[in-house]
Amino acid sequence: MFAFPSFLSASSSAGSASGAPAGPADPAGSDGPPASTTAGRARSDPAAALSTFPWDTIETFKHTAQGHPDGIIDLSVGTPVDPVPVAIRRALADASDAPGYPQVHGTPELRSAYTAWLDRAHGVTVDPRDVLPTIGSKELVASLPGQLGFGRGDTVVIPQLAYPTYEVGVRMAGATLLRADALTAIGPERVSMIWLNSPSNPTGKVLPVEHLRKVVTWARARGVVIASDECYLDLGWDVTPLSILHPDVCGGDQRGLLAVHSLSKRSNLAGYRLGFVSGDRDLVGRLLALRRHLGAIVPAPVQAAGVAALEDDAPVLVQRERYAERRAVLATAFGGAGFAVDESQAGLYLWCTRGEPALESVAWLADRGILVAPGTFYGPAGAEHVRVACTATDERVAAVAKRLAAG
Repeated sequence: MFAFPSFLSASSSAGSASGAPAGPADPAGSDGPPASTTAGRARSDPAAALSTFPWDTIETFKHTAQGHPDGIIDLSVGTPVDPVPVAIRRALADASDAPGYPQVHGTPELRSAYTAWLDRAHGVTVDPRDVLPTIGSKELVASLPGQLGFGRGDTVVIPQLAYPTYEVGVRMAGATLLRADALTAIGPERVSMIWLNSPSNPTGKVLPVEHLRKVVTWARARGVVIASDECYLDLGWDVTPLSILHPDVCGGDQRGLLAVHSLSKRSNLAGYRLGFVSGDRDLVGRLLALRRHLGAIVPAPVQAAGVAALEDDAPVLVQRERYAERRAVLATAFGGAGFAVDESQAGLYLWCTRGEPALESVAWLADRGILVAPGTFYGPAGAEHVRVACTATDERVAAVAKRLAAG
């Protein structure tokens, strides 16, 4: 079912393998990126297959917001602004004398700390062998379909509203993209992989256990891989999110399932670039075998910092409380300015609408020095929404409330 580069024999996988490996899909096919000509030969141009980087398209609104007398308040990107916990920084410094190459599979200490956290915080049991650290989660999302061997002739399903990097990963692999939130919307289409995202970025929606269980059953009957982006799993507000690997969802059988996690938001480690993928032993083993060839390695000091982050829940709870307070202030402020807050059950964003085109809301807010992301970044279904990040400092969040109250 999975086609991998020919140099990756079954024996190179850390898990069991079935079937002969196949070569990568032809990137110059009809579903792949456009081709250019170099020295008389057709060459694929991956960048040409992608649209303009979304945040570059709102530069005009950013310039407007920067003109506010009290400066811009940028709520368009969910980047952490609070300090990295001292214990994590100390662990990073203590491990900084690292002249040798780290292991792609990560240290046993890191993988054990990750599995202990997943069990302790989310009731999920994963064997440390079935864990792979990644260079943040975005690089994995952008490359996972291709790294799993999917390409031309394969269809990958992503949510109707999805972080743009899901589409990037599908386009880069040369696969066919299908946006769908329900199995009925997929219909008779043969698919190879489904991306789930719960809690959702941008909407904050949490998929109920019944829906997750139904998707797992459907996918298994058809040999479809499920990759579940769970980077906001620690930030449930109105409901408690469940991992795709939770026994209530998968019955303790993780075959065909991959869960993606990140320390960027829960521990303010976006600048460290450390994420994880775990689950199906064969799939993780195949990714490990490929990434050893690619040299996709998390630096040793960052791995040590990750252990410190995963072993101490106290700073995570403090950060949760910060976000909860900021979220409450912003929800009240946007509601008072005529916005409805939809979904937003979890995560770091408010999904807001005034029933007008998204860019009109972006422009209105920019005039008040507030920059947000238009819902169109995340798919056609976001045409009348904006995404508001709750990651500004307390002072800037209070300033948002003051500006919106002034009208």
